Amino acid sequence: MTWNIICDSSSDLTSAKWASEQVRFTSVPLRIMVGHQEFVDNAELSVPAMLSAMESEKNAASTSCPSPGAFAQAFLEADCSICVTISSNLSGTYSAAMMGRDMVLEEHPEKRICVIDSKSAAGPLVLLARRARDLIEEAETPNFEEICQKLRLYQASLRTTFTLENFDNLIKNGRMRPLVGNLLHTLGIHVIAEATSQGTIRVVDKARGENKTYRAITALMAANKDCTGAHVIISHCENLAGALNLKEQILKALPVKEVEILACRGLTSFYAMEKGLILGY
Repeated sequence: MTWNIICDSSSDLTSAKWASEQVRFTSVPLRIMVGHQEFVDNAELSVPAMLSAMESEKNAASTSCPSPGAFAQAFLEADCSICVTISSNLSGTYSAAMMGRDMVLEEHPEKRICVIDSKSAAGPLVLLARRARDLIEEAETPNFEEICQKLRLYQASLRTTFTLENFDNLIKNGRMRPLVGNLLHTLGIHVIAEATSQGTIRVVDKARGENKTYRAITALMAANKDCTGAHVIISHCENLAGALNLKEQILKALPVKEVEILACRGLTSFYAMEKGLILGY
């Protein structure tokens, strides 16, 4: 019995970060359109080049989800596939994965395919993929349905918080007035937001300066769930120093088990913009 864990590229997870001889990992890329340029969110993508193009382009950038065929190809590579996607309220990727699933099962009804809407992006997809891997490797005879049920329960327990200090993308997409965005940037004010249980985004706080922002984030994390023994993923967009400082604050303030730092790939950089930080826990 062969197993494949599939994530779209909003997970920030790459094959280089995947440690398993028993379970395969496949990343299905989204695309980012900036003016007339298309950036494929794969291992060859240069995030700085994409961000520079977004800054220079006067019109809003946009994203394109993978095709159903891209997911179908990944599902064909194993007997059992578990696919985790970006929130269906942010992208059509979940629908594309479900269509790919139906395409494969029509021709290969013996395949086992589970598609999970993460209701998020970045860290929670990493945590779900790794939990799936652990459940498969720890079982003497992995039970597909049981593993999928455990993953859905785990997904409901995960939380996402992020902070922005660059608002150009929001302004260009008409989601923030230029005056407001420029004022926030000038005053050094960071917006703190989170993913809802429905997979949408809401702003929950604002803070001025890095230290106040990180203290506000840890307070929000503590209010959202019991973080005892939690695994925390910080995805940073060209902001390793900020991620390290936030990691230090989390370890000091909360009883988490570990904090891992990943670099944002293309899709999460599109949302976070330069200096943005996304937490999954």
